[in-house]
Parts: sequence; C-alpha cells; structure tokens
Amino acid sequence: MATFLIKTEPGDYCYDDLARDKRTHWDGVTNPAAQMHMRTIKKGDACLFYHTGKEKRIAGLAKVVKGAYPDPDRPGETKAGDPKFVLFDVAPAGAATKDCTLADIKAEGRFEEFALVREPRLSVMPVPAAIDKALRSMAGL
Repeated sequence: MATFLIKTEPGDYCYDDLARDKRTHWDGVTNPAAQMHMRTIKKGDACLFYHTGKEKRIAGLAKVVKGAYPDPDRPGETKAGDPKFVLFDVAPAGAATKDCTLADIKAEGRFEEFALVREPRLSVMPVPAAIDKALRSMAGL
C-alpha cells in the first residue's frame, strides 16, 4: 500500500473534523500535478493528514476507503482520457501524538528531496516508504 500526504487549511477542514465525520471525500484540489497523484490513490492506501496555515504540521493519519473516482461536480477528461478531476474518500486512522512540524521536517537533511520541502504548494503528494516510516515516527503515528 502507498502513502500520500494530503494538505488542508485547518480552518476549512481539520483532522478533528474527519474524526467527527468518520469519513469524507477529498475534493477542492485543482492543481494538475496534485490531481495526477490523486488518480493513483487506491483503497487501502494511507494519507498523512497535514494542516497548513499557521500550524504546518502532520495532524494525523487517514486511510483511503474509496480509491480515486471522477468528481461528479467537475466532469471532463484529460488528453489521455482520464477524468480531469477525481476525488477519493478517507476515514480517520489515528491522530498524531507528537508534533511533527514543517520546521522539524526541513531541519532533517534526509527530507530535502521530499515534495513537501521542494514543492510546498502541492496539496497531494506521494510519500516514499523510507520517508513515510520516519514521518510516522516523528508524528507518533
């Protein structure tokens, strides 16, 4: 199973909201690179749930309960014939028990090639296995 990092502004939707709702679809992503990553998300994958804005931290872990599917509110296809916009559904899998902030991540040289550091505006990104293990440990997940 793969792991992705998904970013949200906590004032719009935070990990506590996901815990309360028990499940949600991940929408509102329009960046083509983020959408490309979203098209690869499958049921059973994991998502590091990252709060942007003032927090800039991993807030928890979510499990993908429904893989990528076309966004019914945004029809259309890419040149390759894929849905232009997709969604996926997540459920809570555990809140972070330790602070793992962007500053902590940037302070670790081993993360310098990670998309969160190199492409900070990207809202959905894959997390390489070695980085996934380290981030889960740093966040207490």
